[in-house]
Amino acid sequence: MARIFITGSADGLGQLAAQSLVDKGHRVVLHARNAARARQALQATPGAESVLTGDLSSQEATIRLAEEANKTGPFDAVIHNAGVYQVPAAQLFAVNTLAPYILTCLIRMPERLIYLSSGMHQSGRVNFDAIQNNINRISYSDTKLHVLMLCKAVARTWPDVYANTIDPGWVPTRMGGAGAPDDLQKGFETQVWLAEGKDEQANVSGRYFFHQKQQRYNPAADDISAQERLLALCGELTGVSFPA
Repeated sequence: MARIFITGSADGLGQLAAQSLVDKGHRVVLHARNAARARQALQATPGAESVLTGDLSSQEATIRLAEEANKTGPFDAVIHNAGVYQVPAAQLFAVNTLAPYILTCLIRMPERLIYLSSGMHQSGRVNFDAIQNNINRISYSDTKLHVLMLCKAVARTWPDVYANTIDPGWVPTRMGGAGAPDDLQKGFETQVWLAEGKDEQANVSGRYFFHQKQQRYNPAADDISAQERLLALCGELTGVSFPA
């Protein structure tokens, strides 16, 4: 039985992954943006251990969330599921890039880290000038490339951790819309599969998965100097250093 923390698990893929893991006998700690969403999360996921609250668009709230998570005890896996799409660029960067960076740095190191990216990362760019000087030029695709780069850096520098990234597909959630063409169940099953690690094919690190299969990804994510610069910029912007 594993203990697992899932960000953005009040609804959508995060909630579905949480319920599946609870049904499999795991101890799952949920996360929601505020108290109202926290109540919704617990109601939607009977059997969950608890729920933590924190608005990931706020660096201060995200740091507090990490502190609260650590107070509850260690986790075997953390799933960085939370994300936003059609919002202003500053919020995209805060939630999709900075929040997983902060939580990765501050939550006590688990055995498994799972990050949600998107197939749209393929058109993302590593635009450091935009990060430093004009955040409004950051796109959703850029942030999902950042997530993959973060995962790659973790896999490279933390050999005791299985760190992997997922493209859940364009699935019919509140974010994806009712007309999304991909399979909703397959959209969350890879999170569950990687968090459990029962299959040898899940016991790898630094990989990019779509429906439990390794896929090609934007090769810019493998640029170690770019990874290091991204980590350094995130550290400067948040005041949170990446643990060596």
